[in-house]
Amino acid sequence: MTQKQHLEMEKAETEKALEELKKITDGDAVYKQSGTVLIKSTKQELIDELEERSELAKTRVTVLQKQEARLKETLKEQETKITEMMKSGSTPPPPSMDDNPRK
Repeated sequence: MTQKQHLEMEKAETEKALEELKKITDGDAVYKQSGTVLIKSTKQELIDELEERSELAKTRVTVLQKQEARLKETLKEQETKITEMMKSGSTPPPPSMDDNPRK
């Protein structure tokens, strides 16, 4: 599963939990899971925590989408360069040390 799919699934689960949590009354006992243990909490604390988690997932999805768009653009540019080199029959110049991303 990709990072983006994982984050979108996490966001959907969080939003579903928020919906269910908002249905209960303030006096009802609520628990959150911490590992294999359930810890008693307040409704508002859980709502705040879930909303924060949802916003974080949304932000991370946005970052991944931007990275994906940049990668696609770079790939498209490289494909165009290769196509043009093949048409002209020239050989590519050796990569310079400045182009090495692993410096």
